[in-house]
Amino acid sequence: MRHVRHLTRKATAASAALVAGALLSLGAGANVAQAAPAATVHGCPSGYVCLYPNASWNNDRPTYKWYTYGAHNLSNQFGVKRFFNNQTGGAVARNCTGYNGTGCQGKQPAGTYADYDYTPYNSVVLAPN
Repeated sequence: MRHVRHLTRKATAASAALVAGALLSLGAGANVAQAAPAATVHGCPSGYVCLYPNASWNNDRPTYKWYTYGAHNLSNQFGVKRFFNNQTGGAVARNCTGYNGTGCQGKQPAGTYADYDYTPYNSVVLAPN
């Protein structure tokens, strides 16, 4: 079972006005912390799903950013990567083994991220729920 983490934003000097009062919380000994996605977080704009080139935030530079619902095909993506669902309103993101959104697995809720081995995946799907 993969661990999905809910993400909160850590207020920085540059983003304090946008996310005042938000904290990064991964709770000691817990795999989950909660947050509602809002502004751009780790380079991923609100309403988007982002894929990072490895199991990190990559200095807030995602490799892919998707905004529209539906299937989005991947090309040459292998190894462990961070998948962040910064959509709003309960929208979900899914990894799929086939192209064009076939063979989808799981539903990653809005405001969460997880690290997955992308070797078997060939597309991702964004859906309203």
